[in-house]
Amino acid sequence: MEKIGKYELVREIGRGATSTVYLGSDPFTQREVAVKIAFPGILKDPKRGRLYTHLFLNEAALIGRLSHPHIVQTYDAVVGDKLCYIVMEYVAGGTLETVCAPDRLLPLERIVEIIFKCTRALDFAFRAGIIHRDIKPANILFTSTDPNDGDIKISDFGAAIIGSPDRTLVLGIGSPAYMSPQQVKEQTLDHQTDIYSLGVVMYQLLTGQLPFQGRNSYDMIYRIIHTEPRPPSEIRSDIPEALDAIVARAMNKKLHKRYTHWKEFSHDLAQAFRDRQLKMPSEHMPDLEKFETLRSFAFFAEFSDVEIWEVVRFSHWDRVPPDTVIIRDGEPGDFFYLLAEGELKVLKNGLVLDLLTTGDCFGEMAVIGKTRSQRGADIVTRTPAKLVRISASALQTSSETCRIHFYQSFLAVLSERLSSSNVRLISF
Repeated sequence: MEKIGKYELVREIGRGATSTVYLGSDPFTQREVAVKIAFPGILKDPKRGRLYTHLFLNEAALIGRLSHPHIVQTYDAVVGDKLCYIVMEYVAGGTLETVCAPDRLLPLERIVEIIFKCTRALDFAFRAGIIHRDIKPANILFTSTDPNDGDIKISDFGAAIIGSPDRTLVLGIGSPAYMSPQQVKEQTLDHQTDIYSLGVVMYQLLTGQLPFQGRNSYDMIYRIIHTEPRPPSEIRSDIPEALDAIVARAMNKKLHKRYTHWKEFSHDLAQAFRDRQLKMPSEHMPDLEKFETLRSFAFFAEFSDVEIWEVVRFSHWDRVPPDTVIIRDGEPGDFFYLLAEGELKVLKNGLVLDLLTTGDCFGEMAVIGKTRSQRGADIVTRTPAKLVRISASALQTSSETCRIHFYQSFLAVLSERLSSSNVRLISF
């Protein structure tokens, strides 16, 4: 088996204008990796060598900087005169290009969820001082071979601006069909160019076609600068007005009318999703809804987005009818709950001790103590409820920062309950 550095190359999985990508194996970490190797001599190209070197050095500079569940991780890099390769996380599911054809479009809810995850990941990158500058379907990967399932990850930060916005190397970087008017006009770029490009990706996922099509690159660039695309709903009749409006704002040619922050883009996607929720099966709770729900709770105020996505992955969500016993007095337990929606009753010997409402945490004493804990009361649904269940084992295997934030939030909950109990005693 061929090797490069310490990595064993299994097979070729992709090829581009400047490099070949191989499925590789890291014998030390025992994991599969993707190894992108520059073509021999490409960095010495008399016309484009400086640009190609810039691309590889950019990716090398990202090692350890973008640890996010929806961004492909860069593990290792070698950039030299004779050998140049980047080692990345291997993502097996293919790219969004597979669902951009008119006969292979995804359901609207899945598209909104994909774009939402992209907005949060690109906001994370932006806050780390990084602008991608080449957002397109080929650079967004599925983690599952089924496009309707699994997660997504943004890849290929070789074209990224790292640090202060600039206008260097613009002509050599990016795909014209996804470039913002500012990028094709070689203006100084910031994160709003990525917002525009993601708007184009959303348009293509919704309709199966690009918003601007031309006879050649020059014709396309003219249309990007001077013309307006058809609303997606004119191409696909089931697209609601809210999604038309989101695409239009993301792709607005004028910066002051485009989304100025990623969180505005995320917010509108979440709102559009909630508006369509009435048409979805009640048992279906996509990650977008889970993330937005947790992010809105005071309990998770100190959690980073990365930690919220971690909780989304290891938590279990259920819808429960009224008068259902969730926790029974005296029974052992090794899990706790968050009430995502509805009202619950806390009962002791049939007497109502308290009412729990949306955002409340309960049952946490079972995971805080060192020994297996018994429940101290009955918890019963008073209305239809949505519950988030987290096991002690999931919490113990979570990242250290996530676990610390949970214990900090538990402490705040217990402090508040103790304070409320003291108030009740004083009132007596």
